[in-house]
Amino acid sequence: MNRKEDPRVYENKDGHLVRSLKVKDILALGVGTIVSASIFTLPGEVAAMHTGPAVAISFILAAIAAGLVAFAYAEMAAAMPFAGSAYSWINVIFGEFWGWVAGWALLAEYFIALAFVGSGLSANLRALIAPAGLKLPASLSNAFGTDGGVVDLISILSIAIVGILISIGVSKVARVENALVVLKVFAILLFVVVGATAINKVNFVPFIPKYHPTPNGAFGGWQGIYAGVAMIFLSYIGFDSVAANSAEAINPQKTMPRGIIGSLIVAVVLFVSVSLVLVGVVPYTKFAGNAEPVGLALRYAGHPAVAVVVQTIAVLGMFTALIGMGMAGSRLIYSFGRDGMLPKWLGKIDKSHRPNNAVFTITTIAIIIGAIFPFSALSQLISAGTLIAFMFVSLAIFPLRKREGVDIEDPSFKMPLYPVLPLLAFLASLTVFLGLDKQAKLYAGIWFILGVLIYLFYGVRHSNLNDK
Repeated sequence: MNRKEDPRVYENKDGHLVRSLKVKDILALGVGTIVSASIFTLPGEVAAMHTGPAVAISFILAAIAAGLVAFAYAEMAAAMPFAGSAYSWINVIFGEFWGWVAGWALLAEYFIALAFVGSGLSANLRALIAPAGLKLPASLSNAFGTDGGVVDLISILSIAIVGILISIGVSKVARVENALVVLKVFAILLFVVVGATAINKVNFVPFIPKYHPTPNGAFGGWQGIYAGVAMIFLSYIGFDSVAANSAEAINPQKTMPRGIIGSLIVAVVLFVSVSLVLVGVVPYTKFAGNAEPVGLALRYAGHPAVAVVVQTIAVLGMFTALIGMGMAGSRLIYSFGRDGMLPKWLGKIDKSHRPNNAVFTITTIAIIIGAIFPFSALSQLISAGTLIAFMFVSLAIFPLRKREGVDIEDPSFKMPLYPVLPLLAFLASLTVFLGLDKQAKLYAGIWFILGVLIYLFYGVRHSNLNDK
């Protein structure tokens, strides 16, 4: 369980992948993944369920926690630019079993995140075309068993389209991603500028409502803000998906830290701005159960035409998150196959050096998850798996420092204020994890047990380390 992979093995194996991603591509992947469906969906939902107008505080606190971990990811990605991010790093630092646990936790994030964004994209697109009299039947609009749903057709199609796009090649996907990210940031800024003209100060009073328990958990007070942080944290996990593409980055020593930290800074500014405008324009209670609060706010403010423009771009922009998560998830599955932890055909690359077996696998499973789980059930489940990986990576900085310049490359970027910040990053991730609801923790526990069983009955028997 504690046997460690030689980092030179990963360098050789991942050397077959094409390094084509520049800083602008990594930034676009990061912003496109972090500033995803969640910026158009979560601020209103969190405000209604937990925080009231103080939703911006939850976003800032979640960003601080995520920022601490982002520094750890930046150093790891610079020192070990391998496919699979946390899985490969922990495999080298702590050993095979622990790498598998971290990677297995991340795999839940990518599966569920794809389904979550697909569901959000579907909700926004359906709201956009409804005024034109175009409406899908309930059976094709919702997940199985939800409001008469059988399958969310738009969600399935969007995930499938992205899977096909990724299979064509990273460099081509990067060009599409860059263009869509520019469009999406424009839409967000347009919403902020137009929405700010309709802010009603009364909607901010009281900024932090009085605490009281609800069936959904805490509402108001610092308890509600804390619950909001746990729910919001998924908004910032996109930098992990950036790190998963380290093996395809040009000059990863500089490219990865700049891309990871830069994309997080941009995301924080956009999230806080959107949150403040949303609750300033519309009383937060009206966002309950609404999956497209940005469109609702613009229509409420008397700007239906702007709402159409913003939501049209938002729908297109959500493809950036699907691309980012799809790329990262496929590289993680490729890494599992590469090491024999899952069937080795998943680690094969085609004649053009693309891991398309892994791409088609994650696309298929994400479609199935999206067909079963409704939008509201997915958000916290994403955070649970990611936070487990974040705790591993934060702690891994300590043994990494001892090996940098020995058998691991000494990176040009290092986490500042060592050893204080790595410890704070671990504690911040643990604190957010403890704030997740019981259902999220239960599903995380079930997923962990399933992963351990797969390791014991398959991975440990087929691991490439058995050949050494």
